[in-house]
Amino acid sequence: MKLSKVRGESKTNGLCRVGLWKTSAWGRIRGMLNQRGRLLFAALGFTGLTPEAGGGAPEITPLRQWLDSWSGIGAVAVGMQRQGYDLQLTGYGDGHWRATFYTTGLAHSISHGSAWGETPWGATQRAAWETLR
Repeated sequence: MKLSKVRGESKTNGLCRVGLWKTSAWGRIRGMLNQRGRLLFAALGFTGLTPEAGGGAPEITPLRQWLDSWSGIGAVAVGMQRQGYDLQLTGYGDGHWRATFYTTGLAHSISHGSAWGETPWGATQRAAWETLR
């Protein structure tokens, strides 16, 4: 993925102090999604961070607590519905879950993103991320 600096560039070491980077993928995402879709995409990106990558930051904890719940699944499902996707969430007897997003209004034979998880919210978040990216 090609990275280019947006702002906050240090003249001494060439690193971005603010941490804002523009990627070619972000340009594609920005063109596809409306403002709510971009906010959903950003929120899902933060929930996917590992603790080593900043996922344990105190600023992310409330977002993670909210999205890692049944109401969080509802928020993701409604956000994805506004982007034109239906959610199918299936629980299996072994304690695993599968979330799949399909295009709204079409037969559910072509999926756009699917993910397995040990929790329904984890599967839903990963499937939504795969669909939007």
